[in-house]
Amino acid sequence: MDILVMGGTRFIGVALLPRLLAAGHAVTVFSRGKRPVPVEVDHIRGDRQSPEDVRQLAGRRFDVIVDTSGRQLAESQQVIAHTGWPRHRLLYVSSAGVYADSRQWPLTEQAPLDPRSRHAGKAETEAWLRREGIPFTSFRPTYIYGPGNYNPIESWFFARILANRPVPLPGDGQLITQLGHVDDLAEAMARSLEVDTSTNRIYNCSGAMGVTFRGLAAAAAQACGRSPEQVELRSFDPCLLEQKARKAFPLRIAHFFTDINRVCRELAWRPHFDLVTGLKDSYEKDFRQQASQALDWSQDEQLLAQARSLP
Repeated sequence: MDILVMGGTRFIGVALLPRLLAAGHAVTVFSRGKRPVPVEVDHIRGDRQSPEDVRQLAGRRFDVIVDTSGRQLAESQQVIAHTGWPRHRLLYVSSAGVYADSRQWPLTEQAPLDPRSRHAGKAETEAWLRREGIPFTSFRPTYIYGPGNYNPIESWFFARILANRPVPLPGDGQLITQLGHVDDLAEAMARSLEVDTSTNRIYNCSGAMGVTFRGLAAAAAQACGRSPEQVELRSFDPCLLEQKARKAFPLRIAHFFTDINRVCRELAWRPHFDLVTGLKDSYEKDFRQQASQALDWSQDEQLLAQARSLP
């Protein structure tokens, strides 16, 4: 099939492109050209925020459009306006961040949405695709991690552990979150193209299990060759930060994990990586090469000023 990938040179795209090429697809990437693409790929250089750049897609028809970088409805609409509907499917990378706060866990694909979420544009895009009748499959990951991650998730833990610094955790560190490896997400996306049942489906897609913040710190320690018992965990008052703020602490300060049974059942897919193995993969292929970078610990110091050690 002829496939257009919007944003194929960072993180998710890097994991997805080899799978599409290995399956024999002809791939075109639309990106700003700051990073190289495989020689087999047709590269259209442009910024999707520029209407003039996106006009390069005018008259190009594709069997599949993969949108890894769209955040607002208008961004996806603009692409479709130039290319027309994909003949086979539009694959969309949404986010579990579209869900509203809940008292019941894990969250299923039918859980209420939060119209005030910073990811609300992704939910609006899903709803528009369904209303228009454009065949699509949307994936709602929780926190994606792995080599090339430009969000400070696993790297936040690695940096503190390797610097022998206390790891600040909100409250007792027992809130449950969920991470999914980027390669597992890419595998599910590629597989969905071959499964008719996945048409017009939305899938939660993440790791198989949730993990407490304390458990995540322990897994990160194992991944970079440190003993979890040697890592000092310090409790800070969660009220010091907004619940979904991710500046001083990289994860939302609330339970956040989803039910992935639908994607496992309908795509015959299971995550390949458990958390420790996945974190090791990220550490070895990515973070270890950057570990010497100087870091600013000032936000940590504010959190730790009145923190107490966790047993």
